Amino acid sequence: MSNQNTIEQLRQQLNEYAYHYYVLDDPITSDSQYDDLYKQLLALEKQHPHLITTDSPTQRVADKPLDGFKQIKHEIPMLSLGNVFSSTELVEFDKRLLDLAQLNAIEYSAEPKLDGLAVSIVYLDGKLFQAATRGDGTIGEDITANIKTIKAIPLHLRGKNYPAKLEVRGEVIMTKSGFDNYNKQAEIKGEKTFANPRNAAAGSLRQLDPRKTAKRPLMFYAYSIGVISDELSFSTHIDTLNWIKTLGIPVNNLNQQVIGASGCQEFHQMIGQLRDTLNYDIDGVVYKVNNLALQKKLGFVTKSPRWATAHKYPAQEATTTIENIDVQVGRTGSITPVARLNPVVVGGVTVTNATLHNEDEIRRKDVRIGDTVFVRRAGDVIPEVVKVVLQKRPKNSKKFKMPTHCPVCDTKLHRIEGEAVLRCPAGLFCDAQRKHAIKHFASRKALNIDGLGDKLIDLMVDNGLVKTPAGLFHLEKNELISLERMAEKSANNVLISIENSKHTSFDKFIYALGIREVGEATALTLAQQLKTIDRITNATTEELEQLPDIGPIVAKRITQFVQDKHNLLVIDELIKAGITWDEIQTPTADEQPLLGKTIVLTGSLSQYTRATAKDKLIQLGAKVAGSISKNTDLLVAGEKAGSKLAKAETLGVEVRDEAWLVSL
Repeated sequence: MSNQNTIEQLRQQLNEYAYHYYVLDDPITSDSQYDDLYKQLLALEKQHPHLITTDSPTQRVADKPLDGFKQIKHEIPMLSLGNVFSSTELVEFDKRLLDLAQLNAIEYSAEPKLDGLAVSIVYLDGKLFQAATRGDGTIGEDITANIKTIKAIPLHLRGKNYPAKLEVRGEVIMTKSGFDNYNKQAEIKGEKTFANPRNAAAGSLRQLDPRKTAKRPLMFYAYSIGVISDELSFSTHIDTLNWIKTLGIPVNNLNQQVIGASGCQEFHQMIGQLRDTLNYDIDGVVYKVNNLALQKKLGFVTKSPRWATAHKYPAQEATTTIENIDVQVGRTGSITPVARLNPVVVGGVTVTNATLHNEDEIRRKDVRIGDTVFVRRAGDVIPEVVKVVLQKRPKNSKKFKMPTHCPVCDTKLHRIEGEAVLRCPAGLFCDAQRKHAIKHFASRKALNIDGLGDKLIDLMVDNGLVKTPAGLFHLEKNELISLERMAEKSANNVLISIENSKHTSFDKFIYALGIREVGEATALTLAQQLKTIDRITNATTEELEQLPDIGPIVAKRITQFVQDKHNLLVIDELIKAGITWDEIQTPTADEQPLLGKTIVLTGSLSQYTRATAKDKLIQLGAKVAGSISKNTDLLVAGEKAGSKLAKAETLGVEVRDEAWLVSL
């Protein structure tokens, strides 16, 4: 085979791998295999430079910086979109179009509104010719050299069915995971960090040196076409996007066809539920009339199309000021700095506190008391301080110093090598950790002591009635009655619940001990494999690592826990107090058909509560996760399944119904 044929084959193979990875989201080779082929192609092209073409995968990065960005005039203006912010405004938008079109219903293309930078990419005879930013809609900047560095964007269109000239429009974004990793690396190198993924994407595309852009984790999704030399044979916008995808250009997999305002609203709600699980930022969804002929008929108003609008979500970032910084003590002694904020509404929720994670994060972001800061909130995740607005820093701002001693028990704090978190080593001798440990012990997934709420546990610890979980089994009625708002009947009910909790399962007892990193599934593994508490307390790290799904970190946490004499004393006291469990059998392969499978539950189940279903799945060997990812093996979908089902379908995760669950 000639060198030219070998080079052409390597290019085709690399382009095919890129298409499956970026467009189909279905990789068919490993990163190392791709890299090996790339190196082979690079070596051959160096030996035969006359065979290098501009659309070769090796030619993405220019070898020298640009002098500046040229201006490019868009042949067809890149218009902005109008906005709706409520269901009422959405209905009004739909009604206006119905009246203009004289129709009973309109079909829309509904798409996530990516929070990145809009760009135009022009292909001539299938080869990437030119790329520009949106700019003011009429004139943008030439970013061709930087666009070529984004591996998701083909340098040559796939197949042969493409027009002589094609302009593709879309959004360049930086993924959330890529953004977090980039900022961490930049901090280590002492380089500039970014406030959010959108700023990172925009900054990356405006680098004069394409070699720097090439190092940024950028992605691209197409959302429309501009100039095209041929007559389109498609009648709908969705068909156009599907055609673009066949050319090797990524298109968002969450796009849907919907009917009317109600269909748009359902899509808005579904994407809103899915929003926090996505690996990229969105700030709303976009509705476009799907029929291209109807788009043309409806036309434009001033600087936006009449046939499209954006439906925004409430902002998930806001600015406010830090009034104070203090620390909280967690169940395992972790010391977490918390910013006390001037109350601010973020994503529809009033936020007064935000985590600062640890001392390293405070230093990296240079957060001070009195600063104006960006605060981010994502779903149920604890709000966090993202970035300081240095231009607004007051002269009297104060640096925060982490305490040297625990704010609750005054024990000297320790920082374990390799960890970013300060910890109080006092364990159950620290009231804060004592409260957390007892709350965990009594929680539903552990011993499930009904009526023993957080406030009651706080009162019992504050009044010296309970010092360890074992102390719960020595409580007397007159002690409980002495507490605030505790009547005789309530005290009796609590004591009955405590007594009833004495007989449990071995795995729940292990989970209740609160060993770091030991969740329900790991507790079950320990119970099934080791069977007795003595075997667990005497197991070495090496022995624990031989058990299914227990790695070195978890094994180390377990041995650290049982090496603490105080923890062993608590275990002994609990057993002496009368806690018992049935003998547990190691299941056979037939009894655990789901061993090693990661399963997610969603929707309403008619025959089980969610907790019962989860317990049964764990008994069958499964790991039950709370969110969908590429590592999910199976989704069990009940009635009214929403965003998790949509994401499972997008990722190609197998979906089963409740009937399947019952059959197990």
